[in-house]
Amino acid sequence: MPSLTIDCDRCAMRGTEACTDCVVTFICDRSPDDAVVFDVNEERAIRLLGREGLVPPLRHQRAAAAGG
Repeated sequence: MPSLTIDCDRCAMRGTEACTDCVVTFICDRSPDDAVVFDVNEERAIRLLGREGLVPPLRHQRAAAAGG
């Protein structure tokens, strides 16, 4: 089953105000350097909860690869 990996080191939003209102921060008490992996069903649930205003929306944006 495909999964979504959220790695704060690879997020273009890292270190911005978006981090304080990120669903990963909201759900998980984790170190900023820890990746969070969701399977497809979990990702759908998180996006649905965000659309309904029950949790902050997923704000992860994959940063552009270095040199490309």
